[in-house]
Amino acid sequence: MPDPRTAERPSALDAAVDMHAHFLPTEYRTALKAAGIDALDGMPTGVPQWTKGSALELMDEAGIALALLSISSPGVLLEAGERGAIRLASLVNDAGAEISRAHPDRFGFVATLPLPDVDAALAELDRSVAELSARGVVLLTNYRGCYLGDARFDPVFEELHRRGSVVVLHPTSPCDGSGGGGGVSVAPGYPPPMLEFIFETTRAVVNLIMSRTVERYPRISFVVPHGGAALPVLVDRVERVGATLERAAGRDPVDVRAALGQLHYDLAGGTPDGLLPALLRLARPDRLLYGSDYPFTPASRVLELAALLRATDLLSAGERRDVLAGNARRLLRVLKV
Repeated sequence: MPDPRTAERPSALDAAVDMHAHFLPTEYRTALKAAGIDALDGMPTGVPQWTKGSALELMDEAGIALALLSISSPGVLLEAGERGAIRLASLVNDAGAEISRAHPDRFGFVATLPLPDVDAALAELDRSVAELSARGVVLLTNYRGCYLGDARFDPVFEELHRRGSVVVLHPTSPCDGSGGGGGVSVAPGYPPPMLEFIFETTRAVVNLIMSRTVERYPRISFVVPHGGAALPVLVDRVERVGATLERAAGRDPVDVRAALGQLHYDLAGGTPDGLLPALLRLARPDRLLYGSDYPFTPASRVLELAALLRATDLLSAGERRDVLAGNARRLLRVLKV
């Protein structure tokens, strides 16, 4: 295993584009505190610290040229009503745009939308792209128990399709009806990020495919986090049972494997040896992307995982360079980073 403490810093040729990086601007931390949230999704580690300076320092050490910032779970739906989410989405998107403008060669951001309010989400999408130069959007797996792929969200996906948008998916806790950030767990004693996040991602992506959302909106570039979650090992079961259900309803089966092959997958949070063998049976190397998950993954672990990815023999040298940066540059239409 490469030791990040003794490894040489990556060269410019090996510089990465981080497709799974988070930020916690002052406005967001203030909103979390006002909502009484001091532990995100039940994690005992509390709300992690994040500053632009600390992020840049880690990026330099890890060989990350550009980081695409997003707001993580629990998103902006912190209050019982929708008005607070609309206001907070605007604030965090303004903060992301400010960071990107100050360091355009180091940071981009994807906009947070105040779903489940579809009209407000469409308005914020338009503002974020037209005025703030957002590189895409981040969507949580569910909004008050309404999962991506639900017909209620079709107007948003229609607009994302029209724009040819990048959509970064991110898990959140299963819904308990409160809209808060405390987190629900069906595995007592374990916080949602340990297990539920993996199955939340899997559940949302399966719903996007079985609802034919992926098929109906092919100009959307979906990015699935954490190496595809449980999808690589569940694809056969989903495909088989899904075909039975579709035929029983008098419809042609969805080609689940083909739909999954059209998506993009970040490698945040796992080792190459753990993620790649199964994932490469589901997706081509040109669909894989680097992700750090900083600051929810500690800096020391980010350095370790980046070193492992650069050293893995599960990919060729050219494939490693593309996973680190080339695939993301093409996806974001960034020629130089």
